[in-house]
Amino acid sequence: MIPPPLIGITAGNDPNNELYYILRWDYVRSVEAAGGLPVILAPGGAAQHPGLLERLHGIILSGGLDIDPSRYGEDRHPTVTRTSLERDEFESTLLKEALERGLPVLAICRGMQMLNVVLGGTLIQDIPSQVGTAICHNDPEKPRNTIAHEVAIAPGSRLHQILPLGRIEVNSFHHQAPKQLGKGLVPVAFSDDGVIEAVELAGSQFVLGVQWHPEAFWAHGAPFAPIFEALVGEVRKAESKLDDTIPILRP
Repeated sequence: MIPPPLIGITAGNDPNNELYYILRWDYVRSVEAAGGLPVILAPGGAAQHPGLLERLHGIILSGGLDIDPSRYGEDRHPTVTRTSLERDEFESTLLKEALERGLPVLAICRGMQMLNVVLGGTLIQDIPSQVGTAICHNDPEKPRNTIAHEVAIAPGSRLHQILPLGRIEVNSFHHQAPKQLGKGLVPVAFSDDGVIEAVELAGSQFVLGVQWHPEAFWAHGAPFAPIFEALVGEVRKAESKLDDTIPILRP
């Protein structure tokens, strides 16, 4: 029996509350449903040990607090009131090593923003005041699987191969988004106001970022289950290629 791939999921922390790490259980359930074994990664010195990623087959950067604007060379917008320097540093270090190792990466909401920043990009710090859109990108009072708006997916993209639809309906809980794209990132989905809703890294490595929260639908018909299945499937594909390179000794 082939063991399930180990998928690391980053957890958040609140600098004002030292008692808890934060991770919605939907991330864990989505990975399990896709055939992976979730491993929760919490910010801290132990989690940044160089050998950590030797044990993992892929990672998910989860949602959470805003990224400190100093990481992309900007002053703090008045709406950016809660950040975690420890988490920023943890995820930045983790992601850089994952990219160097060629590990599959799925970046969700804040995770997509971190992906962009790590690759040299910048962020729209507050969509309502800096974009001036009629689309509501953030309504935290609504259930997590509430549809907020539509997104157009670019034909021919990896995301389009995973979700073969021209337009999809998504939930939305973010007030930030990519502005200047990081090196190698390609925008592959947009909301109707022009906000970038998904990115991919050019090339063969599986690196996908989505601005909405696909994990929130795992128990509600799972329209975005293929995203997590694609992540786990990429690991399986890599393992299959590795097996094909192992010589078979015959008597």
